[in-house]
Amino acid sequence: MMQADFVIIGAGSAGSAMAARLSEDGKHSVIVIEHGGSDFGPFIQMPAALSYPMNMGLYDWGYTTEPEPNLGNRRLAAPRGKVIGGSSSINGMVFVRGHAGDFNHWADQGATGWSFADVLPYFKRMETSHQNGGIGGEEGWRGTDGPLHVQRGPAENPLFAAFIEAGRQAGYGVTDDYNGSRQEGFGLMEQTIHKGQRWSTAEAYLKPALKRKNVSLVRALARRVVIKNQRATGVEIERGGTMETISAKREVIIAASAFNSPKLLMLSGIGPGAHLAEHGIDVIADRPGVGANLQDHLEVYIQQECIQPITLYSKLNLFSKAIIGAQWLFLRRGLGTSNQFEACGFIRSEAGVPYPDIQFHFLPGAIRYDGKAAAPMHGFQAHVGPMRSASRGDVRLRSGDAKAAPVIRFNYMSHAEDWQEFRRAVRITREVFAQAAFDPYRGMEIQPGADVQSDDELDGFIREHAESAYHPCGTCRMGRADDATAVVDPETRVIGVDGLRVADSSIFPRVTNGNLNGPSIMTGEKAADHILGRTPLPPSNLEPWTNPDWRETDRLQPA
Repeated sequence: MMQADFVIIGAGSAGSAMAARLSEDGKHSVIVIEHGGSDFGPFIQMPAALSYPMNMGLYDWGYTTEPEPNLGNRRLAAPRGKVIGGSSSINGMVFVRGHAGDFNHWADQGATGWSFADVLPYFKRMETSHQNGGIGGEEGWRGTDGPLHVQRGPAENPLFAAFIEAGRQAGYGVTDDYNGSRQEGFGLMEQTIHKGQRWSTAEAYLKPALKRKNVSLVRALARRVVIKNQRATGVEIERGGTMETISAKREVIIAASAFNSPKLLMLSGIGPGAHLAEHGIDVIADRPGVGANLQDHLEVYIQQECIQPITLYSKLNLFSKAIIGAQWLFLRRGLGTSNQFEACGFIRSEAGVPYPDIQFHFLPGAIRYDGKAAAPMHGFQAHVGPMRSASRGDVRLRSGDAKAAPVIRFNYMSHAEDWQEFRRAVRITREVFAQAAFDPYRGMEIQPGADVQSDDELDGFIREHAESAYHPCGTCRMGRADDATAVVDPETRVIGVDGLRVADSSIFPRVTNGNLNGPSIMTGEKAADHILGRTPLPPSNLEPWTNPDWRETDRLQPA
């Protein structure tokens, strides 16, 4: 029988970090279970090829949502990584910590010990920040010797500088480091890319950990957690058509994504009792919060024609792609070494909002996430969307079969405020693109198009074109142990079952500001200290920047 002190389900962003930290002192054995395979090959390793792995069944679970009633009953793609490194091996490689206000809200909601002061030391521990030709970035705020390398793109295309300057001209200000003391403003975007290749958690954590004798990787489908007398004792897996059990001498840790973590809990008898009974599953712990509280970020692409031939459009032909691929393969140079998201913005939608609630990703091309040209011309685009929607969905079992995809319902845009915020986000983007900084480049608006102006017209555009930003979270919410809707306590222990934890984006009480890979890795880092019974890192006493005039204006007050 295979056994280890700790059995981790999922070799993704949090799981890989935990595997490395739980094994690094050599005192404990770790087995990581991963259904996917190797991350070897250019589709994953070349940053510019990011549109490929997310659309490949080899690397992605291939989930889709149920028809979304507020988005024209469209089924939206809901990708999650099925490969070592998990979603950090198929994502867009954008690195955002989140805003201090997000983590303080977590603590206020019962996740004691997860305020910004508590999590900042873990963000610093996990990263090596490369900025301005050196290491460390803003003094005291960034990590200098962690396993996760974070860099800025070269931003050589003049459209990146134009976007940042346009944000300043529109009154929103500029930030030198949105992952430092001040998130608010326009600035250069950061990437989990190192020496020209994707720097996933497989590279940063798992591969180094697997060189240790006390860590092993098992490729198999985790079917359920084995629970005896209210204690997790192992994991039932299927490998090559054969059922086996991996025994956990100390704990089982689920880190399988916001979709698969609640699914595994429910298959194991932990979840809403009536729902489990429907599928013939014996109830071990009736936890209504399992699978509830599902959240995400939605975004639309605002696209503008570029009257100078300087965009990615000229690189979409096969010959150019071959040149880019060869440069990357043999020299680790050129366009292939970047995800092309090299400028961004975090702004507040209106006066009275204390910290940013709209995010921009800027791209010097009018192109879809799947790599298909959205317009037969040179163009540029901003991905934009609100950060803190009140809409909530859920994840449920389709059947008691572990191989069946879960039922995923986000209930996107189910509040009137969602529509108000989205319209405002579109109009602000148009205002930014209208600034003088874009005068040398701006042609006609490609999408939504100049004829789309009224609230109803914008709502129609959003309903037809909004896409997930692929930031699902919240389905195993962390909270107080006496909170009936919480799934794990602030030490990531599943409430009602001993020897079992969940640590990944599913435990987030509320979605953070920006992309979720950074907070997911931080969760694995911090959970590892809780699992080992270590005293958490000392809280930071640094104070993040807040616009002093946030009550009066959504911009910077004129000097």
